[in-house]
Amino acid sequence: VAGLRLEAETVTALQGLGLRRIAQLADTPRAPLARRFGAGLMIRLDQALGVQPEQISPHAEPPHYGVRLSLPEPIGLEADVMAATGRLLDRLCDRMANHGTGARVLNLTLQRVDSQAQDVELRLARPMRDPARILPLFARGVGEVDAGFGIDRLRLEAVQVEPLEMLQIDHDKPPPSDRTDDLITRIGVRIGLENVQRFLPVDSNIPERSFVIVPAAWSRPEPFPSAPRPRPLILFPPEPIAAAGPHPPPQFRWRRMSMTTLNATGPERIAPEWWLDDPNWRSGVRDYWRVQTRQGRRLWLFHTPQAPGWFVQGEFA
Repeated sequence: VAGLRLEAETVTALQGLGLRRIAQLADTPRAPLARRFGAGLMIRLDQALGVQPEQISPHAEPPHYGVRLSLPEPIGLEADVMAATGRLLDRLCDRMANHGTGARVLNLTLQRVDSQAQDVELRLARPMRDPARILPLFARGVGEVDAGFGIDRLRLEAVQVEPLEMLQIDHDKPPPSDRTDDLITRIGVRIGLENVQRFLPVDSNIPERSFVIVPAAWSRPEPFPSAPRPRPLILFPPEPIAAAGPHPPPQFRWRRMSMTTLNATGPERIAPEWWLDDPNWRSGVRDYWRVQTRQGRRLWLFHTPQAPGWFVQGEFA
């Protein structure tokens, strides 16, 4: 009786009465069952036996985004292959536009006359359906194809699609630029899309935790908030230097170089985030100084009062 899609309590009660099969339930007088378990049990039983209709909403098969092209004569020049790919893109993008989707991953299959096939995969930084933007991104992959004695069939398929709605253009503002997304895709074709990364801000007063590195293709740029004090252009793990006292040393050695302090601005005290147990901050608060050296280096030094020591953690432009 569990196949009737009844509530768990009803199934347990029926099985407790010895009614474990639908056939047993059908042979039982209906009136007592309806009084005890309600009309829902009878409706499910009649639907299972075909006595009462049941409305269903069948799932439509998802659209398939694939087009193909057969050529009367084999082609082998890169320009000809790109032209044929452009024809396929026009048809594929029209189909995606009708369904409000854009391609995220495209696969171009080139069938040679000797029955050998070569695939060119293109991963896009953003869902697209603009043939004029997508076609140039195929150039590198198509240029590496060995056409052999010629290519006579092409197939283009959108392996992964995502929703892509039409954009409302504001005449008072310029349209959004897509050059960055195209650049990410071009670089991603060479080194892998997941290896193209960007910095995003994080709400933290700890310098090394104030940003996170994420793949650019799966994120959007966000503006960094203005820092209360200038921050170095280059940030690296703290490097100890030999110095004593709470003020920047007049001279010190860093990376086998002798440095002479011309002026120092600070201190800027930064406290650790007490709710996080960071081993690098167990020494307590840090007093940061901006140090200009005679050698031309502008360094970011800090001093730890609780566990006396000096470190270099960054360099300004």
